[in-house]
Amino acid sequence: MASRSTGFNSGLDIGKSYYVATANPAPDHPALAGDVEADLVVVGGGCTGLSAALHAAERGLKVVLLEGGKIGWGASGRNGGQMIPGLRKGARGLVKTFGPERAKALFDLAFEARGLVLDIIERHGIECDLRQTGHLVGAVGASDVRDFEDEAECLAKVMKFTDVEILSASQARQKVDTPYQGAVFEPLGGHMHPLNYTLGLARAASAAGVTIHENSVAIRLEREPSIRVFTGKGSVRARHVVLAGDALLQGLEPRVNSRIMPVGNYIVATEPLGERNVIPANVAVSDTLFVVNYYRMSADGRLLFGGGERYTPSPPADIAGFVRPHMEKTFPQLKGCRIDHAWGGLVSVTTSRLPHVGHYGEVYFAHGYSGKGAILSTLSGKLLAEAITGDASRLDLFSTLTPLPFPGGTALRGPLYVLGMLWYAMRDRLRH
Repeated sequence: MASRSTGFNSGLDIGKSYYVATANPAPDHPALAGDVEADLVVVGGGCTGLSAALHAAERGLKVVLLEGGKIGWGASGRNGGQMIPGLRKGARGLVKTFGPERAKALFDLAFEARGLVLDIIERHGIECDLRQTGHLVGAVGASDVRDFEDEAECLAKVMKFTDVEILSASQARQKVDTPYQGAVFEPLGGHMHPLNYTLGLARAASAAGVTIHENSVAIRLEREPSIRVFTGKGSVRARHVVLAGDALLQGLEPRVNSRIMPVGNYIVATEPLGERNVIPANVAVSDTLFVVNYYRMSADGRLLFGGGERYTPSPPADIAGFVRPHMEKTFPQLKGCRIDHAWGGLVSVTTSRLPHVGHYGEVYFAHGYSGKGAILSTLSGKLLAEAITGDASRLDLFSTLTPLPFPGGTALRGPLYVLGMLWYAMRDRLRH
C-alpha cells in the first residue's frame, strides 16, 4: 500500500510561499537508509507528528520521525497562522451533540492547545512572529450577530468562559476595514508564522533526542509480528506508530483515510501595504461564510489572505488569480494591488468538522482538524504521546469526537462532497 507522508508537496511549488521566503535557518535531516529500531516511529513532520515525537522523547522513548518531504512542507508550514482556541464546532453545537458535561470537558481540553503552544514557544525560544492580538469573526449577515449572542450566552453558562466580546458594525470596522454587520472578538486568539513555529518544534524535538529523517516517504506499514514502517531505502521497527500525515497520508491505514476528505486551500501575500494597512488592530480575522475567508497582517506589513477552496487534488493554474477575487471582494480598496506570493495545498476536513483522533491497537493517529489545526495539532500530538506512555484518559475523551466515514468510502467521497460544497458555495454567494 503506497503512502505519502505529510510534507510531500503533492505537485505544488511550495517555494512560492511567503513563509518559505521568510523562514528561519533550519538544518537538513538525512533520508532514512537501512533498517533501524525505536520505541516509536512517527510518520509526518508537521506539528502533530513533531509534538508527538517531542513529548514522547521527553517521556524517555526512543523516537524516529519520517517526513516525506521537508519539515513543515505540509499544512503545518503553509496554513494561515491563525491561533484560534477551541474546536470548529461551537459551544452550542458541542452541547447539542454531547450534552453539557462532556461538551465542557471537550471545550476545556481543546482550549488547552493555546497555553501549550505559547509555553513551547517560550520554553524553546521559537522566533515565529507571535502576535497575541486576538481573533475576530466578521458577520456577513445580520442573523450571524444573533448567532454570536447565543453562542456567547452558551459559553458563559455552560463553559464558564466569558473572554468574548460582541462588536457592533462600527466597532468591528475599527479593527478591520471592511463592512461586516458586526463581529465577535476573542482576545485570547492571535497569529504567528506557522513554518517558523514548525521548524522550532523540530529543533526542540531533535534536542530531546528525536531522530528526524526527511525525504523519507512511508510506503508500507506492517503490524505483524510487530510494527514496521518501510520507506524506499529502509525501515523502522517499533512498538508504536503515530500516523500524522493528515491529507497527504494515503494507504497506510484505510480506517483512517475513510474519515477525512482532502480539500485544496490557497493563500496569497500582497506587497507591503504601508499606510494602506486594512487591519489596524493587527488581529487575525475570519468570517461567517461556509467557505471561510481568513486573513491577517504579516510582520512586514503584507496582507496574508486565504479564500476559496477546491475539491480536487490538483491546484488552480493561477493561485493568485484564484484567491484575488475573494480578497478584493472583502477589501475593494486593494483592487489591483500586487501579489508577491501565492501558495497552497491539501488540508483535511471531516463530516462533523471535528478532528479524528485515536488509535487502532498500537497504531495512533490524529488528523481532520478542518481549519483549526494551527494550534490544535500540537495538543493532539501531546495527547498521543500521553496515551503511548500509559495515560490514555485525555486521548479517550478526544476520541469521542470520531466523525462518521464519508458516504461511499474513499471512492465516492469526492463526488458526493463536491456536490455538497457547491451548494454551500452558492449559498455563500447569495449572502455575500
